[in-house]
Amino acid sequence: MPNSTVAPARPQTCPDCTRPLDADPRFTTWCPACEWNVVTEQEAAEEAAKGARRAARERSAAERTEQVFQDVMAGRADTSRRDWLAATVVATLVHLLTATLAGTGIWLLVTGNTPLRWVGAAVLAVVLLLRPRLGRAPRGTGVLTRAEAPALYALTDRIAEQLGARKVDVIAVGDDFNASMAVVGLRRTSVLTIGLPLWEVLDDQQRIALLGHELAHRINGDHRGRLWLGSAICSLAHWYHFALPRQRAGSSGVGGFHLLMLVADYLGNAFLHVVAWLVLRLVMLLDRLTARAGQQAEYRADELAARAGSTGAAIATLHALLFAEAAATVVLRVRAQVKSRPHRGRREAPPTPDTDLLWQELRNHLASLPPLERERLVRRSRREGRAVDATHPPTHLRIALLDRGPAVPAAVTADAAESAAVHAELAPHRARIARTYLAG
Repeated sequence: MPNSTVAPARPQTCPDCTRPLDADPRFTTWCPACEWNVVTEQEAAEEAAKGARRAARERSAAERTEQVFQDVMAGRADTSRRDWLAATVVATLVHLLTATLAGTGIWLLVTGNTPLRWVGAAVLAVVLLLRPRLGRAPRGTGVLTRAEAPALYALTDRIAEQLGARKVDVIAVGDDFNASMAVVGLRRTSVLTIGLPLWEVLDDQQRIALLGHELAHRINGDHRGRLWLGSAICSLAHWYHFALPRQRAGSSGVGGFHLLMLVADYLGNAFLHVVAWLVLRLVMLLDRLTARAGQQAEYRADELAARAGSTGAAIATLHALLFAEAAATVVLRVRAQVKSRPHRGRREAPPTPDTDLLWQELRNHLASLPPLERERLVRRSRREGRAVDATHPPTHLRIALLDRGPAVPAAVTADAAESAAVHAELAPHRARIARTYLAG
């Protein structure tokens, strides 16, 4: 007998505007004319589940983001210095508070009696917990030294020289569908982290644009990663985590002492609620002050990425950032395929050919995305205001800014030999990350 289970038929015409639909069974069916199903029913339900207050905040943030885009398009970026100055004032107050607490603790230890010295020690312990973290340079697995990856470092050095940026100190390889630049430690070591899943789906010129964007963070005017402001933001994050009220431990007993402990616990948590609320408002203030100028800096980094790798390569790289969910789907499919094969032992790592299969399947799938699906992802980004993270403008606006500007040719290129050398230097990490993904 034929199988009675039949997949639901895809609509041939749009339910909203009745226009014919060009559907690919591998991807979401949607209507380019009226944007029916650009955001799927599940995604729409998740959006509707948000509280009204949260939705209002997001709409307000989206309006500010759109205004930043319009200002950058029109060349109006004169407010960034004022924003950075105000944020620096707030950061200074944060550091002064930490310094004041530290000074108070030391003063109590030196001049106080025994009880006050205990108080001073407690204050210094709190300061130690809430001190600014400067970060540390990564070590061990995933870190490439200049001796291990001379071709990759040489390529990044050429890009940095072309853009007028400082050379990167450390390159690390991660497993995120992204890339990042950070400056850490007292020596302000620059760390470039390349997310290998993203790197693998880009071509050579797009990789140069990606590196150009990250290196541009050293010269694009973004102060959030610099010592004074960045450490203040990090301190506030620790303050908020420290101030969050802890769940009360269960206790039993009766009597005046038990009642006193309950009252003290309640008052302590009420006080922590107030402190956490104040810290959160301070975090939101810093975010508000740095969001506009930070987004302007991201647009500037995109322009520098286009200078390094060409406008077309920079736009293609931004499009690739929209494919993160599709990449995750490929990983799940290949993992299921590998785990369905018999192995000699349950804990045996997948063989090397399977690690190559993962990257090949990832490249093939994303390369096969039809124009209609690519357009849907861009429109979904516009509808939802999707960005790489909270510090970036929505990806569709970044694409629009480059698309509307003049086309810039590549200032840096890599020949076949250099690309092959970089590919070979990343081979151990390609196998390591693939095994991690396939192991689940």
